[in-house]
Amino acid sequence: MSAVRQSIRKRRPTVARGSTRPTSRDVAHAAGVSQAAVSLVLGDKWRGRVSEPTAQRVREAARELGYRPNLAARNLRLGHTRTVLLVVPALTTEFFAGVYTGAARVAAEHGFGVVLYPSPEGIGPARDPFASAQAALDGVIASSMAADALTAIRGDQLPLVMLDSDPEGSLGAATVNLDIADGARQVADHLLGLGHRRFLHLAADVASWTFEVRARELATRLAAVPGTTLRTAYAPISIDDARTATETALTAPGPRPTALVCDDDKLAAGAYKAVRRLRLRIPEDISVTGVDDLALATALDPELTTVRLDAELFGERGMHALLAVLDSRTPEQGDIPVTLALRASTAPPRAS
Repeated sequence: MSAVRQSIRKRRPTVARGSTRPTSRDVAHAAGVSQAAVSLVLGDKWRGRVSEPTAQRVREAARELGYRPNLAARNLRLGHTRTVLLVVPALTTEFFAGVYTGAARVAAEHGFGVVLYPSPEGIGPARDPFASAQAALDGVIASSMAADALTAIRGDQLPLVMLDSDPEGSLGAATVNLDIADGARQVADHLLGLGHRRFLHLAADVASWTFEVRARELATRLAAVPGTTLRTAYAPISIDDARTATETALTAPGPRPTALVCDDDKLAAGAYKAVRRLRLRIPEDISVTGVDDLALATALDPELTTVRLDAELFGERGMHALLAVLDSRTPEQGDIPVTLALRASTAPPRAS
């Protein structure tokens, strides 16, 4: 047994009958320090104010006694709730569930809770789910939202991290993005490398920065190759709407596209239905790609070539960024890399 632990055992108080938990005073007595020192050490604010041996003695005393600080009382005293609001456009896709999982995991490691709130208006303004968000929250993480979407909950007056948002127009103290531009470039390069020159872009009919970036990067990449054509059809992110838009585009006058680039795996699923209704084959008659790599991507037949977005890592990085903002630190910089999952829905075009 260490000398420190022996000293703690000698000072260890007798817990009164009926008492259920030791107090900070008990820890201070066992460690031979003041309650103020206990508060500094267990609040991780001891550096420069308490010596390392003293801090070690306090931590060992707390472990020996099984002491757990009353976080609720501490938070009320400090004016913090240790609660973060995660606002997402909807809960209709597993991507945002992954974002929540990643954010909640990091939050729990730091003693925070996460409240998940889908904006009733999609990317539009989110209504305040609390009587006063400023009183109920320490910060907000907003995923895939328009820059002004959080005005109703006074997001501009709370520590705010924006996910999947234009860093130039963000209200947030920090912005975390996936490298969606590179994802569009990877799709274009893959299909061009297979020999495709006639493209149809099935674009999400959503006024969002992320979809604008995808469209711009795809058009730029394809325009650099002579003889390439690009048509665009728009659809809300639903399977039925995607089927209708694809069927209309593929039956329009002129040469039929040989490659169909979809902004989302759900759009790709609708495109599959349209292609089969027209008695065409994937990938023999037309190659199809998506974005997200949802479980749906491998349920389709043939399995879908798609841009894999790590939703949980996205949520983790968002929470880390908010914690940095709350601690007045600079969040980690740089976009999160994405990868192209190559599957059977893409192949070289058939000779005309």
